[in-house]
Amino acid sequence: MADVIFLERRGVPSAAICTDALQASANAMAALHGAPGYRYAIVPHPVSSLDADGLRAHAELAAPQVLEILRGPGAGGEPGRHS
Repeated sequence: MADVIFLERRGVPSAAICTDALQASANAMAALHGAPGYRYAIVPHPVSSLDADGLRAHAELAAPQVLEILRGPGAGGEPGRHS
């Protein structure tokens, strides 16, 4: 989360992907870095144990969310303005 916030502050459009089980941590990290409410793509947990087909399915879930985040207001601007 911190990495994408830092990238956006440098003008690089970015989007984070987080599993549903780690949303509280992602929200806390965003708030800690001055971007409360920062939007990110959410996929089901876990990811590390998935095979190629499972990873592909997660990528298919994440892709439209990532595109929406990158195309939305604030993309490449001040983090936290995606909402």
